[in-house]
Amino acid sequence: MSITGVRHLTRRGLLGAGGAAALGALASACGGGNGAASSGGGAWTFTDDRGTKVGPKARPRRVVGYVGTAAALYDFGVEQQLVGVFGPTRLKDGRPDPQAGDLPVGRLMVIGNAYGEFDIEKYAALRPDLLVANMFVEDELFYVPAESKDKIFALAESVAISTGAVPLPKPIERTAALAAALGADLKAARVTAAKARFDKASEALRAAAGANPGVKVLAASASPDLFYASSPAKNTDLIYFRELGVDLVVPRRLGQNGYFENLSWENADRYPADVIMLDSRTQALQPKDLGSKPSWRDLPAVKAGQVIPWQPEPRFSYAGCAPILEALAKSIQSAKKTG
Repeated sequence: MSITGVRHLTRRGLLGAGGAAALGALASACGGGNGAASSGGGAWTFTDDRGTKVGPKARPRRVVGYVGTAAALYDFGVEQQLVGVFGPTRLKDGRPDPQAGDLPVGRLMVIGNAYGEFDIEKYAALRPDLLVANMFVEDELFYVPAESKDKIFALAESVAISTGAVPLPKPIERTAALAAALGADLKAARVTAAKARFDKASEALRAAAGANPGVKVLAASASPDLFYASSPAKNTDLIYFRELGVDLVVPRRLGQNGYFENLSWENADRYPADVIMLDSRTQALQPKDLGSKPSWRDLPAVKAGQVIPWQPEPRFSYAGCAPILEALAKSIQSAKKTG
């Protein structure tokens, strides 16, 4: 999923019961195989998506996380335990990066703001009880540097949430389960409201795709030298969009880990599309940056004004993903076929 500007990075069922009932079930599940939480200072365990069981210790009080993971946990009600983050957190002007979501960035220690940055001394000074991160590629915690991971993992236990090659609801549910294990109330009004909004948005996208069939959608990212066509077989949000009926382009020549195909700008038109979802992260080029590239200007979706922002790395919470589904539904509903 990490594509433009960090090309050296590797990464890797529809919803069941809705609303508060599903969230309540998730909270209850935290007492089973996927995790167990005590109400106070007793034993605490959680089994992550590597199959690694952390604990038994007291519930973690000081949690450091990859920014996207921390932001999703915050949406589910984990607040006071979060003490530090790493990954894209602040923009150059000091404002929070969009990937930080609603995190109170000002009170958190940022121990790394870009790929390859992870200040181990700052991390140790935070006295962490737990490190949490997304996992796009098996056994690789996102933005944890491979060359120093042993030193990092020696300082605190870690939890990985699988966020690759599974439908979007799965990492949301697993993040919710971790949040509940950390003491969050999944029956809180803001959480159940976000879940209801997500369910409604999912149905809106399904309806839009059904009402405007044949609209071809390409998920892509742009860099100065390459145009990346993303696979709906690996990207968790695209998997879900396709399950809801969105007609997504399937690239044929995928690279390592199968997330996307590298295209030279001369071949940017290899996959015809009516709508382009373009990576909106800060490391990727945006439409305003691409005006000098004739191959971009000539794409049918660009000519038709049907280019929309895409977040290849969504915030894996109901609050984080509901607006994404709503925006895509609106775009597909009004899209015109260009072929």
